[in-house]
Amino acid sequence: MTPEAAATVDKLAETWGSLSEVCRALTAEQWDLPTECPGWSVRDNVSHLIGTERGLAGQPATSHVAPSADWVKNPIGTANENEVDARRGLPGADVLAEFDEITATRLAQLRAMTDEEWTADSWTPIGPGTLFDFLQIRILDSWVHEQDVRRAVGVPGNLDGLAANHTIDRLVRTIPATFGRRAGAPDGASLVFTLTGPVRRDVRLQMVDGRAQRLDAAPADPTVRIAMDSETFVLLATGRQPVDAVAATVAGDATLGAAVLANLNQMI
Repeated sequence: MTPEAAATVDKLAETWGSLSEVCRALTAEQWDLPTECPGWSVRDNVSHLIGTERGLAGQPATSHVAPSADWVKNPIGTANENEVDARRGLPGADVLAEFDEITATRLAQLRAMTDEEWTADSWTPIGPGTLFDFLQIRILDSWVHEQDVRRAVGVPGNLDGLAANHTIDRLVRTIPATFGRRAGAPDGASLVFTLTGPVRRDVRLQMVDGRAQRLDAAPADPTVRIAMDSETFVLLATGRQPVDAVAATVAGDATLGAAVLANLNQMI
């Protein structure tokens, strides 16, 4: 196994183990608490992860058909909802037991894969890629849902581990497109976007010929500066909370800064 593949397994193991630890302490009432993932309870978030990992393990999808729901927007959402709804009547302890079983199976499968299997062609939610590419998105999805659960039950944690850093790096990659294409920054405009912690990142951009280009150093007087903590960034970039519900600071061009914040959500 290559170092990159081994790191991928480590990140999945970390977030799955962290989520399992939180869920072991939940009461029956906490399993039913709503989360910021639209329409889903704590149980539903765990059920979603189960359904996806069962499919990746080669196990059959549920035959259950969920009723229509306002938060289901596409065929992927429909498949997800079928798996979630199939488990809504189960005790949380049973859902957790299935989660622990399937994640143990998946980790064993991944550790046994050959290099050729890791680089095999694969569908991903963002287009054609390899299995390795797909699993980078699985880390993000798993950690984001872990945090959905943690916020719902009031048990913060795992905000600066392997999976947290991985997820934030994936989401930070979208900032150039947000600044240029989605927020409509004009040529010459510059942005300094800072995450203050627990995961710290700085993104420095300038618009050149209609494209946001990265800068090695921050300009002396950028058009706009935006700063927030990394958890706030995740809330915005995953559509969990609106801009007016979180704490972010904007200095400089307030209109352009507001447009960047309003367009950070990258979830489908």
